[in-house]
Amino acid sequence: MNKIYLVALLLLVFACKNEKKENLEKQVQVQETTDSLIFPGETHFKSIKQITFGGDNAEAYWSFDDKQIVFQSNNKNWNVSCDQMFLMNVGETFKDNMPPMISTGKGRTTCSYFLPDNKHIIYASTHLGDENCPDTPLRKNGKYIWPVYDTFDIFVADLEGNIVKQLTHEKGYDAEPTVSPKGDKIVFTSTRSGDLELYTMNLDGTDVKQITDELGYDGGAFFSPDGTKIIFRSSRPKTEQEIKEYKDLLADGLVEPTDMELYICNADGSDLRQLTDLGNANWSPFFHPSGKKILFSSNFEAERGFPFNLYLIDIDGKNLERVTHSETFDAFPVFSNDGKYLAFSSNRNNGGGRDTNLFIAEWQD
Repeated sequence: MNKIYLVALLLLVFACKNEKKENLEKQVQVQETTDSLIFPGETHFKSIKQITFGGDNAEAYWSFDDKQIVFQSNNKNWNVSCDQMFLMNVGETFKDNMPPMISTGKGRTTCSYFLPDNKHIIYASTHLGDENCPDTPLRKNGKYIWPVYDTFDIFVADLEGNIVKQLTHEKGYDAEPTVSPKGDKIVFTSTRSGDLELYTMNLDGTDVKQITDELGYDGGAFFSPDGTKIIFRSSRPKTEQEIKEYKDLLADGLVEPTDMELYICNADGSDLRQLTDLGNANWSPFFHPSGKKILFSSNFEAERGFPFNLYLIDIDGKNLERVTHSETFDAFPVFSNDGKYLAFSSNRNNGGGRDTNLFIAEWQD
């Protein structure tokens, strides 16, 4: 009886040791997987987590309470043919499952953003012009281009996907809306003046005001944490040839986003000034939680257009710092409202393919 007890005890101890060893190996394996997503030199990332695993996933924006994220994806495994809006709870990942779609599934959508009540989002969609996905030209005359669909309008939807209000009704492109952290204004890009300019409006679509008026594509605008400033990227053609090329492309509903710099102004458009003068494409800017720095994506160090990496710069244009060290593409950085986390899109860990996935990093200054 004692021998049986001793054997049982030894087996139990051995099993416990094996279990502890397996758990330790799993922890190490998970840690190695997590650490492998952080490249050498990325000291601002304390930890990082991959959220999506296929397709192009971008423009992930946090709810005001930091509990949910809305983002756009064209992942064909999620039964979409072009970008649609999806909702996730913070902490979820989507390797073998899919999040709920909260756009209509019609047309093409872009640039969703939470409203302050955390129960509604705004986003732009082409579905009123055509329920099918529009064509997506990528090149013209050998140059990389973006389409600027004149059927884009801005809508408010609840988190069940029901559109409850249409905010824009003007002819032409109305898109790229984001909401002030103060919860009082929306900034967006529109062609209603004949050029791609920035406008602000109230959350209900009233009191529309144009805040930029120089020739060039002004877009991708975000408010500062206190709502007093706006950061955006712009192409500002200067020479006669550049101006002609810009206008000709815009007449065809196209822009060439390969030469852009960052600009900053007050929320009413006053005190406008150029922030960067780096060359190539500087875009997807977002305010650091302090309001004193801008995090943005750029390929200014690249010779052939790639890679794109994230950089920090003070709002006076000083102290440029490289944040990511990718060999491919990092962009669309967005801080959580509490400043603890950063959502961004990247080509890292995609097996050498073209998928752009969503990642969330624990941020440290």
